[in-house]
Amino acid sequence: MSKFEIQEPHFEKERNAKSGINLSALAVRERSVTLFFLLAVIIAGAFAYFNLGRAEDPSFTVKVFTVTAAWPGATAQEMQDLVAEPLEKRMQELTYYDHVDTFTRPGLAFLTVTLKDYAPPGDVPEEFYQGRKKIQDEASRLPQGVLPPVLNDEYTDVTFSVYALEAPGLPLRTLTREAETLRQDLLHVPGVKKVNVFGERPERIFVQFSYDRIATLGVSARDIFDALVRQNAVTPSGSIDTQNQQVYIRLDGALNDLEKIRDTPIVAGGRTLKLSDIADVQRGYEDPATFLVRHNGQPAMMLDVVMTERFNGLAFGKSLEAEQKKCGPPGRDDCVPSQPRLACGHCRRRGGSDYAFSHTCHHAVHG
Repeated sequence: MSKFEIQEPHFEKERNAKSGINLSALAVRERSVTLFFLLAVIIAGAFAYFNLGRAEDPSFTVKVFTVTAAWPGATAQEMQDLVAEPLEKRMQELTYYDHVDTFTRPGLAFLTVTLKDYAPPGDVPEEFYQGRKKIQDEASRLPQGVLPPVLNDEYTDVTFSVYALEAPGLPLRTLTREAETLRQDLLHVPGVKKVNVFGERPERIFVQFSYDRIATLGVSARDIFDALVRQNAVTPSGSIDTQNQQVYIRLDGALNDLEKIRDTPIVAGGRTLKLSDIADVQRGYEDPATFLVRHNGQPAMMLDVVMTERFNGLAFGKSLEAEQKKCGPPGRDDCVPSQPRLACGHCRRRGGSDYAFSHTCHHAVHG
């Protein structure tokens, strides 16, 4: 009679499975630890969610800057050989210099300097600063008559909000001062990086005369120009040293109003004439204008607000709205909105004239 030996089955996979870590069993067995980690993850997630950036256009590092140089009267070849080439050589000294693209035309040179792609974002501002220094150092070696080169590395600002400021009947120079006042107020709003004012037209004094008339009187146009330059020259007049202090002498006669300009003496042919006798002197603005702003067909000023990087856009918008409501007395809401879906701000009265402070845009605009 045969004997049978009964043995327990051998399962290799099951033994290996039992030797591993069972996370489910561990979580059930250590309930307090599991609950602690679960709460920690929930709190960390909620904290991260409520602190997410609200920027509509996130900030990024642009590794490009431009250099503009002008030399009135020069040809395109002279701009290339005498202005652009020396500036290009100085730009090649930058640590992360990659290449430069140059465009020249008569009287103007435009350089676009590009840094290497692997340039660390934290080192890019220092590269811009070094480039600016090298441009300023080279400017003294450029030919006589070349205007100081201008380096631009801030053309990537993103405008968060744009405002229009208008005042029918108010002189533009007065409106410009009001815009500067509002600019100072907006700079105190948390999150404001900068406020740019557009639409300002520089004031000019126009002296208009007839060549036929001055020729009859024996006066040339050069006599008028020289008389105005002499009268408005600012030169040191000396000083008087006393026992306790030094007193500086100031000569009266600077051209600071229209009447003094009209009374400027013109000497020609042994005669002395007033400028008002031979020319018409009027105050005006730059003509033709370089930049004009209109709001609903009316001359206006424009203020664009740039938000600080990584600032909460929703909170920033509410802060701007709160500052806008401070512009005038409560209850005034007779401004005209530039967009039907946007509520306009209040008006403010100064010097007997009303001006509108209207919110024209509340979305990011690339500058």
